[in-house]
Amino acid sequence: MSNNINLSRRQIITGAGALSMGAVLGQIINPLSKAEAKGGDTEKWPWPYVKLDPTQTAEIAYHEWYRIFCGGAVISSVFSQLREKVGGPYKSFPIDGFMFLEGGVSGWGTICGAPMGANLVTNLIIGPRITGASDGVLMGCEILEWYGDTALPIYVPKKPRVPTKKIPKTTSNSPLCHISVGKWMKAADKPLKSAERRDRCARVTASVAYHLVTLLNKWKDGKYETEGEIPSADFGITAQYNCEECHGANVPTPPGGDDE
Repeated sequence: MSNNINLSRRQIITGAGALSMGAVLGQIINPLSKAEAKGGDTEKWPWPYVKLDPTQTAEIAYHEWYRIFCGGAVISSVFSQLREKVGGPYKSFPIDGFMFLEGGVSGWGTICGAPMGANLVTNLIIGPRITGASDGVLMGCEILEWYGDTALPIYVPKKPRVPTKKIPKTTSNSPLCHISVGKWMKAADKPLKSAERRDRCARVTASVAYHLVTLLNKWKDGKYETEGEIPSADFGITAQYNCEECHGANVPTPPGGDDE
């Protein structure tokens, strides 16, 4: 009994050190434990949503473009508000990590970061389209189609960063950054690095954020009916309806298609 009670000072310090190290290792091995304790488990989804103001969301997206560009700005415009209104998983989501969506993914001119960011948002809030749970799972698809068919930008910021009377609107007929930006540059006669082109993309980002929240609010009210259509259902290959904007006569044909 006395041996158990009369622990040496060295043993006590060593034991305390082991407990502290165990706690540290526990956080390294299970980094979500604090988030989970606050209801912020990012692995459990879809995530909760409360209705947001489209205009406020667009304003956030516009100014965030100048910090983290198109895709990150759309995500931030929604998730930054939901961090305050909902908390949970939104507090641990790494918004700034999606800065790479700029310029059609790291400047490669593929899909515009704004509708890509919108797809990430709808996927986490509603769920992936492949689940087939409801019309809502096609919202991301609808946003891509809307982006290509709409004369953008629509949204006019309250305090534009570039003092210009008017930013030209163009219809890309494509969700690709290369086509969207290229058509606008030709119409506006402005180079890629011009202040006007940058502000145009910030306004396009705000327009997408506005449209995204408008659709999410309808979904939250149970009034959303998708207009999204998946092109592969018609073409038999992953595609987009307006692929001729890039490919012309070189559109890939799936096996068993017209060339066989």
